[in-house]
Amino acid sequence: MGIKRGTTLAAVAVVVAFTATACGGNDTAGDTTKPAGAVAAESPSAGGDGYDYGSAADAASDGSAKPAGQLAAAQNEQLGPVLTDSAGFTLYRFDKDTAKPPKSNCDGDCAKTWPVVAAGDATAAAGTDPALLGEVVRTDGSKQLTVAGWPLYRFAKDTKAGETNGQGVGGTWFAAAPDGKKAAKQAAAAPAPGTDPAAGANPAEGALTVAKDPKLGEHVVDGNGMTVYRFKPDTAWPMVSKCEGDCVAKWPVVPPVAKANAKGIIEKNYLVLDRPDGKKQQTVNCWPVYTFTGDKKAGDTNGQGVGGTWYAVDPEGKLIAAP
Repeated sequence: MGIKRGTTLAAVAVVVAFTATACGGNDTAGDTTKPAGAVAAESPSAGGDGYDYGSAADAASDGSAKPAGQLAAAQNEQLGPVLTDSAGFTLYRFDKDTAKPPKSNCDGDCAKTWPVVAAGDATAAAGTDPALLGEVVRTDGSKQLTVAGWPLYRFAKDTKAGETNGQGVGGTWFAAAPDGKKAAKQAAAAPAPGTDPAAGANPAEGALTVAKDPKLGEHVVDGNGMTVYRFKPDTAWPMVSKCEGDCVAKWPVVPPVAKANAKGIIEKNYLVLDRPDGKKQQTVNCWPVYTFTGDKKAGDTNGQGVGGTWYAVDPEGKLIAAP
């Protein structure tokens, strides 16, 4: 599911300066792509009472169930991967529910504070098993989306994408992980020999290699074979990412990768960007790089050309123009 075109990206510029290494100039002058505005992600708005879910997420203030659309796994600094809906809003599970068999025990006023996620019109998050998605029939006869049997909800006090205000409420509500379990950050693996800790690189976080596509030619992919992209509004020097909030939910940043785990990629200016949201992002020749939740399997290139601003990356860090 691609990002809607023609809307405005609510982005915050991310800037970092390196005194020891200077990146090459922007390569956009040589692009054959047509200039376009930034790709947009819907911007949520809070209701006057603070309990509305937000119109951008298509959730009504009366607590009526709305579908999730394209699910995504958003990285949260405290919780690790968190399941979100198509607008980047966190999805939750309730300890008083059951998964085997699936059953929801949140009705009435509970469902107004915790709007249920309607079954149907849901696509599994990239890298997760679609078979985990299911549905449960509620007491009112409506159908609710489940993941691994657990009914899913939103939280009315989350008024913008990425918020996790429902985490731990009452000791029974928790953000859901992409596999339906409670979101919980795993302990970081110890750096392997040869890893540069100063660069924040950890081989366990993945790798970068070069793949060949009939239309794109040689392009960069991550350790899972997923296509790596660049965002045209970004800049290489100073290193700036203009993809934030809802945008990052759809275009996850590529985490730091040790040079030893990068095969066929230019090593010049192979740096890590420290983002204000706490994430660390790999760059290739100083360009921030991302993956796309719309790519479902290795080799997919569904993000190529989206909004006229997202393009695959060649081994030198340049964006690959549409053929």
